[in-house]
Amino acid sequence: MAASVSVAVTDASHMGEVRRTVAALCRRAGLDERDTGRADIVAAEAASNVLKHGGGGEVVVRELGAGPDSGIEMLALDRGPGIPDVDKALADEHSTPGTRGTGLGAIRRQSSVFDVYSFPGHGTAVLSRVGRAAAHSVSLELGAVCVAKLGETDCGDVWSLEARPGGVRIVIADGLGHGPPAREAALIAVRAIRGRPPGAGRALEEAHLASRATRGAAVAVAEIDFAAGEVRYAGFGNIAGVLLGPERAQSMVSMNGTAGQGILKPREFSYRFVPSVLLLMSSDGLDPQWSMDTYPGLAPRDPSLVAGVLYRDYSRRRDDVTVVAARLTSRS
Repeated sequence: MAASVSVAVTDASHMGEVRRTVAALCRRAGLDERDTGRADIVAAEAASNVLKHGGGGEVVVRELGAGPDSGIEMLALDRGPGIPDVDKALADEHSTPGTRGTGLGAIRRQSSVFDVYSFPGHGTAVLSRVGRAAAHSVSLELGAVCVAKLGETDCGDVWSLEARPGGVRIVIADGLGHGPPAREAALIAVRAIRGRPPGAGRALEEAHLASRATRGAAVAVAEIDFAAGEVRYAGFGNIAGVLLGPERAQSMVSMNGTAGQGILKPREFSYRFVPSVLLLMSSDGLDPQWSMDTYPGLAPRDPSLVAGVLYRDYSRRRDDVTVVAARLTSRS
């Protein structure tokens, strides 16, 4: 999947950069004129809200598909005072000093998918998808943020979502180091897995063998079986996998080592995965001390919103970072 693009919004000049970034991704995805216009309105309102009400922040954009199934996803993230009453803020007639009060309402109207999470003292995160992309399968909701280290144009993290008979396969690879060589290592690992028969452990072994010609990568594979209600997981290195249930969090096991280096034997583990559980996978660009305890009501929200908030508050900023969140729907 394409990496996300993060645009800092700390002064008025950055608002134009957000709109140009969104326009470029719309062209690359092949959005038509109508959807491109909608995305431009969302970009302008999102950047304005981040600056005016959040005191600055960022807008993270990613491409969702291409051609007839194209789409754009935007996450507007700030650490401002938050919104005391989101429903009131969404009402068109609501305004605050110096604004027309139509920002969130305009974003919601122009979006194919819209969600917002705000908690006093913890900032605001706004999600907007524009276009016709099927961001979620019938049985799975999924969201992701994948951003390069500050100062790098190529992200050394790569993630993928692959439909499988009766389920999906999610892969994250974190190439050692940063920049183009790291990205190439991660891409080779991910491509080695794509199209392989079911089996997280076997897929990880393929990545290990293919990665011998590269600098190596941390790699994790999660294969979700819709009918069985389980996820089969195998990993090498510091890709973290966690299942967040109503009562507790369960870490998934990754083995020590780096794909492509040394003699490694993959081990596959199975875990119960039902609609009330959220799957989170992340590279080591996310601080492992993250916690959902300070975000009441966030876990059940759109997985992209969850990934965005964790990225906003726990990204190390000195490394590439990927956060993927997935949840089975009640229809599965």
